[in-house]
Amino acid sequence: MKRYKCYWIVSILFLVMLSTSCQKSVELPIEKTGTLKISFRNTVKGIPIVLGTGNYTNGFGEQYVLTKFKYYISNVSVSNIDAVSSETNSYHLIDEAKPASLSFSFPVKIDSYGSLKLLLGVDSLRNVSGAQTGALDPLNDMFWTWNSGYIMAKLEGNSPQSTVVNNKVEYHIGGFSGSNNALKNLTLTLPVGKILDIREGKTSEIFIDADIDTWWQNPNDLRISTDPVIATPSAMAKKIADNYSKMLQVKDVINY
Repeated sequence: MKRYKCYWIVSILFLVMLSTSCQKSVELPIEKTGTLKISFRNTVKGIPIVLGTGNYTNGFGEQYVLTKFKYYISNVSVSNIDAVSSETNSYHLIDEAKPASLSFSFPVKIDSYGSLKLLLGVDSLRNVSGAQTGALDPLNDMFWTWNSGYIMAKLEGNSPQSTVVNNKVEYHIGGFSGSNNALKNLTLTLPVGKILDIREGKTSEIFIDADIDTWWQNPNDLRISTDPVIATPSAMAKKIADNYSKMLQVKDVINY
């Protein structure tokens, strides 16, 4: 009886193995993609900035020279009515002093898209995730502490209207939670008549201008003579973020 029972169990195992070996492997369809390149141009009223030597004037007649300008772009995606295609591990530091940082590329599902979504800053989770690498490396000089998190945007320079030592202008804008949250989720529309047409094996490029002139006004007035330095998460930093949330504008789309 025991021998018969063992024979029966072995037979079942054999049939299961035979059935499994005969099954054809199911191959999942490979998602077809093209490449999206996003390029940034930092400007003042449409004129490309020049660090160190360019002289600019804000809406209050205050003159300034820029020595540093950089900001984070995160969580990038493109969308249409029916679909969304997102970049994975999407964190970029746009730094005027580093030309290679002014553009980045990633694969996108083939389709036609009408809008671009992104976060101006670094999402709250990454602000409390400890030491990181790449664009989020603290060595990029865009990080305060584990409590204060990342500097979302940084503008530095000089102005005769500044009352601090060396006529310094320094805006380090951060804050990722509570009433001082400076993060800005943006949806950028494409120019009239333009469509982002992602095709297999092809590259499409979105050109974005970042206008520093927006930092000074609308909806909040920022005068260098009154606030030449803002360097901690604060109500004033949030007001500046409200202003510069309008600085990004898609100028052109080219499907190569």
